[in-house]
Amino acid sequence: MKLKKIVLSIFASLFLFSSTLSADTIRIATEGAYPPWNSKSEDGKLVGFEVELANWLCIYMKRDCTIVEQDWDGMIPALKMKKYDAIMAGMSITDERKKVITFSQGYADEVASLAVMKGSDLEGMDTPEGINLSLGGKDVKKALKTLTSALAGKTVCTQTGTIHQNFLQSGDVGSVDVRTYKTQDEVNLDLTAGRCDAALAAAVAFTDYAEKSGKDVVLVGPTFSGGHFGNGVGVGLRQEDTKLLKAFNKAIDQARKAGKISELAVKWFGFDASM
Repeated sequence: MKLKKIVLSIFASLFLFSSTLSADTIRIATEGAYPPWNSKSEDGKLVGFEVELANWLCIYMKRDCTIVEQDWDGMIPALKMKKYDAIMAGMSITDERKKVITFSQGYADEVASLAVMKGSDLEGMDTPEGINLSLGGKDVKKALKTLTSALAGKTVCTQTGTIHQNFLQSGDVGSVDVRTYKTQDEVNLDLTAGRCDAALAAAVAFTDYAEKSGKDVVLVGPTFSGGHFGNGVGVGLRQEDTKLLKAFNKAIDQARKAGKISELAVKWFGFDASM
C-alpha cells in the first residue's frame, strides 16, 4: 500500500510539472495561407516572415512557444475561446478589431493594392502612388473617384473577413461587385482564371504569387494604408492579457533595435517593411 502511494505521488508530481510547462508555453496562431507573411512549405511546415519573427520574439521573451495553424475566419473567435494566446497572421491593427481584442505595437507595414492580369483594361489608371486614407485631402479624393469609375460593373475578389473586404464594401469606391473567398490562394486562382476582373489584398501577397507561379499578375492603381486598412500589422491578444502584451511589446522593441525585423522583412518581402 505504501509503495502504491509513493507511485501515485510521483505521477501527481509529474502531472503538475507537465501542466506548469504547458501553461508557461505561449501558443501563437497563424493562418499558414498568406505568403509571404505566413504559409506552408511543401513538407507541410509553417514558414514565412511571421513564423520566423514569432520564433525570434519568443527568444527575446525567453519563453517556449508553439505555433499553430488556424483558418482566418475563426482567428479572433478562437483567441477569445483561449485555444491559443496570440495571433501573428498578417492582421492589421484596426479600430474595429480593437473593440474585441488588443494589439501589440506594429511590427510591419502592410500596404494594400489592386491586382489584375496583364492586358486588363484596368491597367494604367492615373492615380497618385501611395494613398493614406487617414490623411484625406485632394489626392485621396482623386484616387477614390478614379477607382469608383474604373471599378463600376467590375467583379473584385478578396479574402473574407479582411480589411480589404471592408474597404470594398464601405462605399468609398461606389457599389462594387465583391466576391469573397476563404483563403488568398483561392483569390489568386480565380483572378488568374478570369473569374475576377481585379483582386484586392496586401501588395506583397500578389507580387509573391506572381513570382512563384510565373503568372502575369500586375498591380494597378495606388497602394493603400490608413483608414479601413489600419495602422500596420501587430500581435493580436486578449484584452485581459496585459502582462503578455507588455512582454510582446518589449520583445518587438528588442527585435527592431537588433535589426532582426528589417532582416526578416528583406528576406521575405524583398524590402524593409518594418515599422
